[in-house]
Amino acid sequence: MLGIMGAAVAAGSTGSTQPVSAQKDSKSGLRIFDVKEYGAVGDGNVLDTASINRAIDDCHARGGGVAYVPPGVYLSGTVILKSNVTLYLEAGARLLGSKNIPDYALQAGTSLLGDANQKHLVFARDAENIGVAGPGRIDGQGSSFWVPSGRVVPPPEDSWQDVATYDWKPLDRPSPLLEFYNCKNLRIEDVCIENASGWTLRPVHCDNVFIRGISIKNPVIGPNTDGIDPTCCQNVFISDCLIATGDDAICLKSESPYGGGVRVSKNITISNCVLTGCCNGLKFGTATFGGFENVVFTNSVIFNEDVDLKERIISGIALEMVDGGSLEGVVISNIRMQRVRTPIFIRRGNRTPRSDGTPGTLRGIMIENVYATGSILTSSITGLPGFDVEDVTLSNIRIDSEESGKAEWVEREIPEVPRSYPEARMLGRLPAYGLYCRHVKGLRMRHVEFKSSASEMRPALLCDDVTDIDVDGLRSTSILGTQPLIKLIQTKQALFQGCSAPANTKTFVEVQGDKSKNIVLMNNELSLADEVAQAGPEVPKDAVVVSGNVTSIRSPGHTR
Repeated sequence: MLGIMGAAVAAGSTGSTQPVSAQKDSKSGLRIFDVKEYGAVGDGNVLDTASINRAIDDCHARGGGVAYVPPGVYLSGTVILKSNVTLYLEAGARLLGSKNIPDYALQAGTSLLGDANQKHLVFARDAENIGVAGPGRIDGQGSSFWVPSGRVVPPPEDSWQDVATYDWKPLDRPSPLLEFYNCKNLRIEDVCIENASGWTLRPVHCDNVFIRGISIKNPVIGPNTDGIDPTCCQNVFISDCLIATGDDAICLKSESPYGGGVRVSKNITISNCVLTGCCNGLKFGTATFGGFENVVFTNSVIFNEDVDLKERIISGIALEMVDGGSLEGVVISNIRMQRVRTPIFIRRGNRTPRSDGTPGTLRGIMIENVYATGSILTSSITGLPGFDVEDVTLSNIRIDSEESGKAEWVEREIPEVPRSYPEARMLGRLPAYGLYCRHVKGLRMRHVEFKSSASEMRPALLCDDVTDIDVDGLRSTSILGTQPLIKLIQTKQALFQGCSAPANTKTFVEVQGDKSKNIVLMNNELSLADEVAQAGPEVPKDAVVVSGNVTSIRSPGHTR
């Protein structure tokens, strides 16, 4: 492509506001429409919107090709892509979003207000075979559309639940900066997109979407400056991207902002990306009306530098189903996390109930080969009473926590809040440091390791109303105080095998609840535990079976 663009530059420019003729690459036959041939100035002061759009229109009318943006700074309002046209930004070219909101032509269909609206820098609707490519830049001048919020800043001890973007509030602004609706064969490649004023890039109801090698760089203080938000899209490929934002880095949604039915977001692969910001790394939701199916996320890094807690990712992986849709068939693997607040957050809520009042479904999740260090909030899997999260597998996962949890957090009542906005901090400080599970059916844990801070006083794992849990090879560091390493409340059909108790373990497993039953502790290495199992007086006598474990002489086995 660079060779083709070089040929276009060598052909020269007349500077006329009318096209002379499309330049044609002799080898590929590709037709190139230089925006300067259509009157673009490229000095960063003159508004070049009309000239860029003329080049695109002529390219489209003559069968397609490349609308070529040579080196320079092109101040612009809304640019509308059309079928068979690629907008190519050469190295040294910058498409500079206007600070003047009337320069953005309204594109009917979405709300006039909100995180996403009708104003965009680049837009396409009902188009096919379109793209934005090249080593150039797109700059939204986002800070021109924010003002200080004037809020009262929380004290430092509450930074764990604060967000840097709360210091600012948006004015009327273009968002998303790049919006594509109902398009087929969409390619966004190699460009650097920076300083978005709101959401950065959203394909909506698009098929065959290829996003490769782009970088998105938004200030961490930028309110609602999501990176990529594929919405009701199918056959999506996102790879080799660097995304730094003030909100979610990649956020999959299922809603219908342009009206009509909501379809499932499906057949999506995301790989080889580096993600950072102060909200979520990879997020499903919050809009989850249709749902998600067949999603793979792999070989990626989610990280923060050593910054204040309010500037860190809230959840590395956030799988949320709260608006009556369905989530099934998600595979996440080979993920490195550094200093994210919460590595894993899985939530089935009921913010927008179905017509019968019930929530959507969330099942069929596999997460493997995850290494997270520097976390300060507990990972969690939570459903609602009678509406479980189902069929979750966690394999080869290590989570290192720096939270230093207190013993009193173990006894606090955790609210259900079925209609609340889903976020990892929504339930407050949790009663386990590694993983908290409630209202879950079908949980598999293979070779999972939790590492705590030296002053941690909570169990590593707590399960409340969990049915059919199989844990093999669980490891944990020591905890202080009298809490058990594992706490089970109203838990049924539980198998723990191949696990190990660290030094100074008072009780390996504590069981509570009159509905607890069929709990088996088998072939575990528990010689460093004072007590293998302890059951409350309300627990049925035969609820816990202990067999074949390695214990010390001190251990009485299953005591009541």
